[in-house]
Amino acid sequence: MADHAAPAHHRTVASVDGALARAVELATRGPAWGPNPRVGCVILAPVQDTADDGAVGPRVVLAEGWHRGAGTPHAEAAALAAAREAGVDVRGATAVVTLEPCNHTGRTGPCAVALEQAGVAEVVYAVADPNPVAAGGADHLAAHGVRTELRPTPAATELVRTWATSAAASRPYVIVKTAATLDGRVAAADGTSRWITGPEARAHAHEVRAAVDAVAVGTGTVAADDPALTARRPDGTLAEHQPLRVVVGRRDVPDGARLRTEAGGELLQLATHDVAEVLAVLAAREVRTLLVEGGPRLATAFLEAGVVDELHAYVAPVLLGAGPGVVGGLGITTIADALRWRTHDVRRLGDDVLLTARSHPSRPRPTSQEA
Repeated sequence: MADHAAPAHHRTVASVDGALARAVELATRGPAWGPNPRVGCVILAPVQDTADDGAVGPRVVLAEGWHRGAGTPHAEAAALAAAREAGVDVRGATAVVTLEPCNHTGRTGPCAVALEQAGVAEVVYAVADPNPVAAGGADHLAAHGVRTELRPTPAATELVRTWATSAAASRPYVIVKTAATLDGRVAAADGTSRWITGPEARAHAHEVRAAVDAVAVGTGTVAADDPALTARRPDGTLAEHQPLRVVVGRRDVPDGARLRTEAGGELLQLATHDVAEVLAVLAAREVRTLLVEGGPRLATAFLEAGVVDELHAYVAPVLLGAGPGVVGGLGITTIADALRWRTHDVRRLGDDVLLTARSHPSRPRPTSQEA
C-alpha cells in the first residue's frame, strides 16, 4: 500500500473537529514546496449512535490520505484508494479535508467528482480553494446532493497560507531575507560580510531554502559573494529538496562560479531588472514560494514593487558603523509613508535574533501585471 494513503478503520476520533486536526497532521507529511498545496483527508463512517441529548458519539475513521506532491494522488483520492484497498465501503461517509476538494482536471482528476461518485454523503473542509482554476468543488458536490460545510480552522489556514496567497495573486509568495548588524549594515565598508550572523542563523536559513521553490540573488551578489544557493543539512550534505537558483540581472554568471560548478537546483538567469517580469517567468514555471536573498538592490526592487509578503530579518549583535545598508532608497521622505509590517514571530538563534514579519492584510497585494 502506498504510504500516502492508509486505512484507519481501527481508529476513532471524538468529533469532526478531531478529524480535521488529524487531517492537518497528515497534510504536514507532504512537501512544503511544489505547485500544489499540502492537503490531508480523513474519511469518517456514517453516524451510528447518538446520546440521549442528541450528541454524536465517537466516529470511526475509515481511511486517511495526504498529498505527496505534484503528479501524485490528491489527499481525497489517496484516502478513497486506501478505503478500496482495505475493502471499506465509504457510501454515506463524511470526508473531512483541510482544503476544498478541487473541481479541475490537471495532472490528476477532480476530487469533488471522485468523492461524489464514491457515494460520500458529506464533505467538511477548512479552507475554500482560492485558485480560480480548481475552485468550485463544493458547488459541484452540493449540486449532486452531497452536504458540504466550510469549517475554518487556524491550523489549516496557516498550512496553505503561502500557496493560497500565490494562487490568489497569480505570482509567487515572496519572502525577502536580510542578515544585518544592529546598526543595519549588511557588509563592512570594504565589502566583507562573512559572517555577520552565527552558525545557528545560517543553519536556519538553509532550512528555509529547503522549503521554498526558488531562491533569488542579483548579479552583484554573485560577483561579490560567489554563493552556491544550495540547501544543506547541518552536516553539510545537500538537503532532499534543492530550490531553483535564480540570478536576476544582465551580467553573465561566470563559468567558474559555484552556481555553475556545485550541485544544487537548476540555475535560471533572468537578464532583467523588472520585478514584474521575474515574477511572471517564475509563475509560469509554477514557482509558488520565492526567497529573495540578496543583495540590497534586489531586495529594494521587490519592496518598491509592493510584492513582498514576508520578511525574514536576521539581526546579529554586531556593530560596524559604516557599510551598505539592508535596503536602498525606497522614495520615502516622511514617516507617514513608511512600509509597515506585522510581527509574526521573534526567535533567538544562538546570539542572533530572527524577526519574521508579514505584510499587513489591509495592504493591497499587486499581481505580477500590476507590480
